[in-house]
Amino acid sequence: MAAFLCMAMASCGNAPNNEVKTDSVPAPEAKYASQPLVSHIYTADPSAHVFGGKIYIYPSHDTATGVAENDNGDHFQMMDYRILSMDSVGGKVTDNGVALALKDVPWASRQLWAPDAAFANGKYYLYFPAKDKEGVFRIGVAASENPAGPFTAEPTPIKGTYSIDPCVFTDDDGTSYLYFGGIWGGQLQHWNHNKYDSTAQLKKPEETAILPRVAKLSNNMTSLAEEVREVKIVDSTGKLFTEKENDKRFFEAVWLHKYNNKYYLSYSTGDTHNLVYAIGDSPYGPFVYQGVLMKPVDGWTSHHSIVKVQDKWYLFYHDTQLSGKTHLRNVKVLPLHYNADGSIQTLSSHTDK
Repeated sequence: MAAFLCMAMASCGNAPNNEVKTDSVPAPEAKYASQPLVSHIYTADPSAHVFGGKIYIYPSHDTATGVAENDNGDHFQMMDYRILSMDSVGGKVTDNGVALALKDVPWASRQLWAPDAAFANGKYYLYFPAKDKEGVFRIGVAASENPAGPFTAEPTPIKGTYSIDPCVFTDDDGTSYLYFGGIWGGQLQHWNHNKYDSTAQLKKPEETAILPRVAKLSNNMTSLAEEVREVKIVDSTGKLFTEKENDKRFFEAVWLHKYNNKYYLSYSTGDTHNLVYAIGDSPYGPFVYQGVLMKPVDGWTSHHSIVKVQDKWYLFYHDTQLSGKTHLRNVKVLPLHYNADGSIQTLSSHTDK
């Protein structure tokens, strides 16, 4: 099956922008709580949004390049973005073809990692990380008249941005904020006070853990309106986490959503493989750690988004059900449930865990 999928993926990866493919859910496997949304290509890091009453999923497009696996993530060599859409959760999924390719981003050299999207000014904006010509991760932006693309990239990355995993949150007043960052291969450990230091190291166990970043976006959605700042994630006493508390501290994959006038910051703990969440009263934080959002999935990475569809909430995520390989993943979705006190019920990707 894996060999067949790789062949299918190779042909789909070269599809023209206007090619439309649909997919159906594979035969159920009892141990999984949800099935892959598509199986003809590998997808990961899903950022889900509702635009015009339709669900659009902005994932990474995993490819089998033969690069050896390492802690820097060099085996994640994504070369384009393919946007998925569906009218309802559980409905038919449409693959809308190539929305943006690496060759069409003037400043980028490789690795189109996890993206996000936003709508403003009558346009749709795709935010994405990639390594520049010097091998440093930056955040780029591309625009389109259509939520499914194709997107046209700005000639340079967003000034002042760095690292990976952009997430754009638009508040009720229309203000948009750009969150980003990831350690290890995401290079966030090289950025202190928004200055790059190639010699900077990861934090030692007793040191305060590295924090994600945030900045308000300008009205044009293609530049920052302020200097990038750290997002504080604290325990119930207001104390920042240390690096050794790696079952709680930030690693990558930040996402922000709003529920009952509270701001929910969720993220991956990376090497301990949890999705966790924290709650704050402002988009800037501080955010107080609450607990595990989702238990570890099959595969090393965990990355997600949370979206409201009509009156129900959903968590989009990925695992490695189709391939068994950590760099060839598949996107899934599960219902998300809140308790009366605003806490989130912990999810598992397996029915037996």
